[in-house]
Amino acid sequence: MSNAPLMPKATAVWLVDNTALTFDQVADFTKMHPLEVRAIADGDAAQGIKGMDPISNGQLTREEIERGERDPEYRLKLQESKVVLPTAAKKKGPRYTPVSRRHERPSAILWLVRNHPELKDAQIMRLVGTTKTTIASVRDRTHWNASTLTPMDPVTLGLCSQIELDFEVQRAAKEKPTTTVYGGATLLPASETTRKDQPDYYEPTEKQQDDLNVDAVFAKLKTIGGKKVDDEEE
Repeated sequence: MSNAPLMPKATAVWLVDNTALTFDQVADFTKMHPLEVRAIADGDAAQGIKGMDPISNGQLTREEIERGERDPEYRLKLQESKVVLPTAAKKKGPRYTPVSRRHERPSAILWLVRNHPELKDAQIMRLVGTTKTTIASVRDRTHWNASTLTPMDPVTLGLCSQIELDFEVQRAAKEKPTTTVYGGATLLPASETTRKDQPDYYEPTEKQQDDLNVDAVFAKLKTIGGKKVDDEEE
């Protein structure tokens, strides 16, 4: 047993037009606001809606209505409907998008690609009801309207709910943890960059240090000069 009758507004129209039930009783039975029921009675709402008889479909009995008419405090009880609605088979594939919203899908795809690059194509397809071809064309800027596309939140556009978007984002985050890389390279620790065996670091050898010692250079020159003098005397 459902909480509200089939086509609540149409049922409310019929009850207002054909019974002496109070607005509160009709509102309680149809799960509508009493002010909305009053607007129906005043002709300000539900204009053009044909009333539906809840007695004919077995959701209400004549005796139940009469009991409510006698006692304004009584609340009508919904009977189990004799109309059996077939269960809608769950369809696989992209979400259906109303025709009036289809031209906004590329803008939603662009928003998702920019703000949630971790989302897979299949997840974007579920959220906005599109195809891989369209996603690829938006992503690589080959879409026919790429020059004028503006990123727009699919929730704001009514293509999906915030709960559905959050669910897909959380799923993507669990499957592929994000890692932050700065500049595409990893910084080395200071102990590595200050090592003396780095190719850019120059330290003269002991021999080179002696050659650069001024006193040592002059002493060597004197020695060489003395040997030359001795050789000439001989």
